[in-house]
Amino acid sequence: MASFGKFRFLTLIKPVLHILPEVAPPDRKIPFKEKILWTAITLFIFLVCCQIPIYGAKTNKSTDPFYWMRVLLASNRGTLMELGISPIITSSLVMQLLAGSKIIDVDQGLKEDRALFNGAQKLFGILMTIGEAVAYVISGMYGDVRELGAGNSILIIMQLFIAGIIVIILDELLQKGYGLGSGISLFIATNICETIVWKAFSPTTINTGRGTEFEGALVALFHLVLSRKDKFKALKEAFYRQNLPNVTNIMATVLVFLVVIYFQGFRVDLPVKYRSQRGMQATYPIKLFYTSNMPIILQTALVSNLYFVSQLLYKRYPHNFLVGLFGKWKDEEAAGPMQQAPTAGLVYYISPPTSLAEVLDDPLRAVCYFAFVLVACALFSKTWIEVSGSSAKDVAKQLRDQQMVMKGHRDSSLAKELNRYIPTAAAFGGMCIGALTVAADFMGAIGSGTGILLAVTTIYQYFEMFVKENGQDSALSVFF
Repeated sequence: MASFGKFRFLTLIKPVLHILPEVAPPDRKIPFKEKILWTAITLFIFLVCCQIPIYGAKTNKSTDPFYWMRVLLASNRGTLMELGISPIITSSLVMQLLAGSKIIDVDQGLKEDRALFNGAQKLFGILMTIGEAVAYVISGMYGDVRELGAGNSILIIMQLFIAGIIVIILDELLQKGYGLGSGISLFIATNICETIVWKAFSPTTINTGRGTEFEGALVALFHLVLSRKDKFKALKEAFYRQNLPNVTNIMATVLVFLVVIYFQGFRVDLPVKYRSQRGMQATYPIKLFYTSNMPIILQTALVSNLYFVSQLLYKRYPHNFLVGLFGKWKDEEAAGPMQQAPTAGLVYYISPPTSLAEVLDDPLRAVCYFAFVLVACALFSKTWIEVSGSSAKDVAKQLRDQQMVMKGHRDSSLAKELNRYIPTAAAFGGMCIGALTVAADFMGAIGSGTGILLAVTTIYQYFEMFVKENGQDSALSVFF
C-alpha cells in the first residue's frame, strides 16, 4: 500500500510536466567558449535584475527580515531579485528530505523517475515563489497592504513571480550543459564576492557618533592613519572598530579563503583500470568535500525559512508563549538598513555569533550553534549523495558503464569498496564544512562563514572546469 502511495505521488506530476517552463537539452556538444558566453549572459541577466526596483512598492523604512541571509540567498532588497534563489533551494531541501526519508520513492537510476523528480522539484519551486511573494506583500515589506491596494499588491506579486521563473530557467540553462556549473552557486558566489569587495573598498561615508568614517575597511585604514595624529590609536581603531567592517574582518576573510583552498586538496585517489584496454590506468578521486557546497546551501535554506516564519509569527503574536519559545526579535541599527536580530528562543541558538566577544558573552549559544551546523551539514551531506546520484552504488554503476574496475578488486566488490570511502567522505566533509563556517563566523569574517565557504568552493569548481577543458587533468576526470 505504501509503495502504491509513493508511486502515485510521482505519477501525479506527469500531466504537469508538459506545462512547466523547460530548457531543452542541447542536441550537440557545446564548445567551452560558448559555455563561458552563456554563463556570462546568465550572470548579466541576474545582475540587471538585482538593480531593477519593484514597481508599485511604497517607500518602506521597516526592518529587513532577511538582512542576515541576503548574501547567501543572492537577493537584493526592493529589487526584482528580492526572493533570490530562496524558492529553488527551499524546494530542493524539501524534495531531498522527502526522497531521503523514503516518503516518496525515487529510483535515480531510472531516467523517467529522474525526470519526474526534477519536474516535482521545479513545480514546488514555482509554488514556493508564489507563496513567498504573497507572504512578503502581506507581511508589509512594501508598505501597508491597505495603502498599496489590491492592484499594486497583485502587480508586485506578479513581478516577483516572473523574476522567480527567470531564476529557475537560468539555473536550468546552466545545469543542462549550456553553461558552467549551476546558477545557484554562480549567483551566491557573485553576491558574496561583491559584498567582500564593497566592504573592503567602499568609499561611502557614515557617521556612527565617532565622527565621519569610511565604510570600506581598507579605505578607513588609510584615512585614519593619515588624518589622526596618534598613529597607534588610529591603527587600533582601524583594526577593531565596531559596527563597521574593520581590518581584522578582512584578515579573517583572507585566512578562511586560504584554509578552504587548502582543504580542497584533501582527497583519496582509488586506482581503477579499463577492462577492455590493457595498461590503461587512472584514478577515481574521492574528495574530502565530496558533496561540495550543497550541505551548507541546504542548511542555509532551512535556517532562512525558520527565520522568516519566526519573524512573521513574532510580529503578529509577540506575547504568545509558544511563539516566544520559537524566537524573539528586536530591531537593531546597523551601518546599512534597519535589521532584526534574534534575542531568545530556538532561532537565537541557531544564529551565528558574529565575533569572539559575542562567543564569550554567551558560550551556550556558541556551543548550540556549533553543534547544530555540524549535525545539519553531516546529515544533509549523507542524504544528498543518495538523491543526487553520487552514492557508492551509483558511482559503481557509472564505472561499470565506462568498462572500468578497481585495481586489485573483483567487479562484484566494487560498490562495497566504494562504500568504505564515499559515505565517510560525505559525512566528515560535511562536518568540516560546518566547522569552517562556524570558525569564520566566530572570527567575524566578511560575508559570514557560510558565504565565504560557498564563494571559495564555487570559484574552485570553476577553476577545475577550466583545467579539465584545457586537457590538463587525467582522462578519467573529464568523465567525473
